Amino acid sequence: MANTQAMCTSFLGEVLTATHNFGTAPTRGTGAADTFKAALYLTSATVNASTTAYSASNEVSGTGYSAGGVTVTNATAPLASNTSTTAGTAYWTPSASITYTTVTLTTAFDTVLIYNSTQSNKSVSVHTFGSQTITAGTFTLTMPSNTTSTALLRIATT
Repeated sequence: MANTQAMCTSFLGEVLTATHNFGTAPTRGTGAADTFKAALYLTSATVNASTTAYSASNEVSGTGYSAGGVTVTNATAPLASNTSTTAGTAYWTPSASITYTTVTLTTAFDTVLIYNSTQSNKSVSVHTFGSQTITAGTFTLTMPSNTTSTALLRIATT
């Protein structure tokens, strides 16, 4: 078992069916963007490109951590760039760091799953980092700049 960083394969197909709405418009008639969440997973889990939906199996547990993780701050609309000198790229980064406040997670974890809780908990992407534990502290995942080369999610053509 091992966690592997990847954009979830199911997400790539769902982009073409407008399953996920990261922005503020258009909103598929709901009047709002979808809600995305971030759940942490143990080092012993297997979360990867094949993950199709959030599951509590092998998710961290501990004081101050709620199953399902935290809501991702989504105030940044997706952007796109397509010039004659570079490949076309659509990209998005959460508008704030992902923060788990006052948690105690004593079993090692190394992965966060971003998923769409509005759309039946469908998975979006898996991000790995070095093995962590935390005792009565705050765990923060600092987001990259929202650019074509550094955004958290990037879909590019060649």
